[in-house]
Amino acid sequence: MPLSSTDIQTATTIIEHAQKILILPHANPDPDALGSALACYSLFRSLGKECTVVCADTLPESLKFLPNAEMLSTTLKEEQECIITLDCSNGVEIEKLRYTVEDSKVNIIVMPKKGRINPKNVSVFSDGSKYDLILVIDTADLTLLGSTYTEHTELFSNVPILNVDHHISNSAFGQTHLIDPTSASATEVLYHWFMATPQWKDKVTADIATLLLTGLITDTRSFQNPNTTPRSLEVAANLLDMGARQQEIIQHVYKTKPLSTLKIWGRALNRIQVDPEARIVWSTVSRDDFAEMAATSKETQGILDELITTVPDADVHALFTEVEDGGFKASLRSSAAIDVNVMAGRLFGGGGHARASGFKVKQYPNFQLKVVECIQQMKVEALRQRGEGERVERVAVKAPVVTKPVSASVPQEAPKPSTPSKPAIDVVGELNK
Repeated sequence: MPLSSTDIQTATTIIEHAQKILILPHANPDPDALGSALACYSLFRSLGKECTVVCADTLPESLKFLPNAEMLSTTLKEEQECIITLDCSNGVEIEKLRYTVEDSKVNIIVMPKKGRINPKNVSVFSDGSKYDLILVIDTADLTLLGSTYTEHTELFSNVPILNVDHHISNSAFGQTHLIDPTSASATEVLYHWFMATPQWKDKVTADIATLLLTGLITDTRSFQNPNTTPRSLEVAANLLDMGARQQEIIQHVYKTKPLSTLKIWGRALNRIQVDPEARIVWSTVSRDDFAEMAATSKETQGILDELITTVPDADVHALFTEVEDGGFKASLRSSAAIDVNVMAGRLFGGGGHARASGFKVKQYPNFQLKVVECIQQMKVEALRQRGEGERVERVAVKAPVVTKPVSASVPQEAPKPSTPSKPAIDVVGELNK
């Protein structure tokens, strides 16, 4: 449901009372996540707040045009001061002070010139975390923050979290939420928040408007996706009136691609495979492909849109991409006949939106064979959702039929499908890229 005035007021009050804000988009960030994070950084800095933006991955080359992109850090530093106080009110005078480090222990040596030091007069003070608020943006679950979360779990337990998102699969983590699944992008959520707060509205500059429009354009695939609403178009028009630079966004996001990206796209499109019975279209990109093309997994952004354009007569389009840190991610798009949020969640513990979703698999013996197994499970679920129950049992014991409208290679034997025992899978709400 749309944001309530109570939720907006609560979130606004929290920002007003915070001074040191840590802003976190999900790992492997897309333009919506980065645009959202940098828009918050820009606006809240103008309010006099100390802001830090951290993402576990480096910024994609195509997004370095974003205003304040240079402020993005890939590492989270938890600076902490520990103060050891010696009360000298009893007449103690200090002559020398030194320290040594032995066996991972710091020994602070105090030599009095006058009087004796009583241990009761020594106290230790820690200033705690350097942040008083964590703003997590466009992230359905904390695990999607990657190493930023896994290496600093104590920080997330000790500092209040404001959760701003538009994914219906959001796990509602944190103490305060601004979650609107009816918004086409996280930046659309931010737009409504910023505009509903009078003291913030006038601080939305052309740069901030550009950041917000970037997320809206990319998450709607230039307003072609079914998640585009009349409200989304109205937001886009208002952002243009505020000075958002639409052509700058189009030029960098859609018209500027390095040779390595074009090669990866060619490889993926050459591997298109189709199961006509299930109306599923998919392709794969492996780590070997990235090594051969001197590319990275970030460069697959946009391939799924090309799959939809190349083979439009399907209910599910999927792209399976091996990632550098292990495992693979699957990005899903669907027609109105299939809810891929339900499909990803029911089968693989993933999630996202009804028409755009995804999941991540951590471990598998063979990438291509695991993809065939996933397609088989997706086929059964697609038939179930279409109400073709009489075919589900037959399909469940049969490997998927694969045709090759474009040159493709398929393993000769598919493993017998098995019900997964919930492998190490993360929700991948960020996979609408």
